[in-house]
Amino acid sequence: MSDPRPHAVVVGAGFGGLAAAARLGARGWRVTVVEKLDAPGGRAYVFRQDGFTFDAGPTIITAPYLLEELWDLCGRRMADDVTLRAIDPFYRIRFDDGDVMSCSADPEATRAEIARIAPEDLAGFDRFMRDSEAIYRVAFGELADKPFHRIATLLRAAPAMIRLQGYRTVFGKVGDYFTNPKLRVAFSFHPLLIGGNPMTTTAYYCLIAHLERMHGVHYAMGGMGALVKGIVGLIDGLGGFVRCNTEVEEILVEGGRAAGVRLASGERIRADIVVSNADVGWTYSKLLSKQPRRRWTDRRVGRARYSMSLFVWYFGTNRRFDDVYHHTMVLGPRYEGLLKDIFTRKHLADDFSLYLHRPSMTDPSLAPEGCDAFYVLSPVPHLGSGVDWSERAEPYRAAIEKRLEETVMPGLSGSIVTSRMMTPQDFRDRLLSVNGAAFSLEPQLFQSAWFRPHNRSEEVEGLFLVGAGTHPGAGVPGVISSARILDQLVPEGVAYRR
Repeated sequence: MSDPRPHAVVVGAGFGGLAAAARLGARGWRVTVVEKLDAPGGRAYVFRQDGFTFDAGPTIITAPYLLEELWDLCGRRMADDVTLRAIDPFYRIRFDDGDVMSCSADPEATRAEIARIAPEDLAGFDRFMRDSEAIYRVAFGELADKPFHRIATLLRAAPAMIRLQGYRTVFGKVGDYFTNPKLRVAFSFHPLLIGGNPMTTTAYYCLIAHLERMHGVHYAMGGMGALVKGIVGLIDGLGGFVRCNTEVEEILVEGGRAAGVRLASGERIRADIVVSNADVGWTYSKLLSKQPRRRWTDRRVGRARYSMSLFVWYFGTNRRFDDVYHHTMVLGPRYEGLLKDIFTRKHLADDFSLYLHRPSMTDPSLAPEGCDAFYVLSPVPHLGSGVDWSERAEPYRAAIEKRLEETVMPGLSGSIVTSRMMTPQDFRDRLLSVNGAAFSLEPQLFQSAWFRPHNRSEEVEGLFLVGAGTHPGAGVPGVISSARILDQLVPEGVAYRR
């Protein structure tokens, strides 16, 4: 017997696409997810190598209620499928002079750290956290799950945006509260985690400090792959399908309306609606290349400002490094200059600031007994820099290894037993991201909210966008929220054909 429900095709099995598929399935749609890679996850893909498990991309969960809501919609309990563990302190920041600051959910513990580093900034910290909460209530609590496809939505939000100084930059606003250079870095680096330059990203992203404190920083036991597996299970339980090794070559349009997809194999999959979790630049310039476009033309896609990219080195060691924390920022000697090199000059610098992830501290199952699994991430320019990563990758990796050995991991070089890298070239070729950008469009003021590609496509009826490149933006909470927006744009399956 054929399934009478209307059909939705979701392009891409990243968190945005999987969350969209689960939500649509729960609301009466028959859903098919098509994924280019050999397994779901997108940027949250999982590498398994020599007995080690490596999360390819995101490593933390900062708004677990969004995921719990997803399970609730599907009639399940997230705790039955995924175990989240709170990480506190959230992370440790090692400054270039060797000083280490712990960032905690406990405000008094954080105040003690500030008093140790710069007691004159204690009052500023208290003001910053109050203002971060105020920004969070508006920018995340009220606007993150609202569609911005109408200019009226932007106009209604404008007074709050002006009042909360969203027109300023994160680094500029942080400077109002902190005089100490270390604290200015510690409270302004967060946009880098979603592809933004603290020197240009809208000050709305100061909300992250409150988001972390309010909801905590969590780790999914088994890695982010356990979360991917859990959401796929929700889709399966609702009668949906996830097809891997299935690359989409074109979104089919008939009479100005999305009608399905054509695969690289030539197969056509008919659908009542299409949801694209592919990179927005790729969606418009490649998947809709035959379709006349008014706003997101090839010229505009090409001229948009894209996020930086990432160099990620995954490695396993034959010993444990118990002095290394689960999340550690290993900062270099420069901040503003390095950001200019990455975002403005598009220059691959000799120095770097690093995020070091040691999940096996919390979850020993990710490494063989007595071993550790790591990844270290360095923000780098996207492919507009012209860097030839086929030549530069190994020397860059070796320089990072040397830096880690000199700072937080003495004896590292003699302990490595498995290794792999991801470069901007992989983001372009493997993940089909324009310019090899790691987070799609850069989250500047005039590439946010209404100015970002809309969740309801401006170009094609029946086409919807989720993921990092649409509203509200990158990061796990952002892409899950982009799927949440579909509830307001796509009718219930049972009502679709009435």
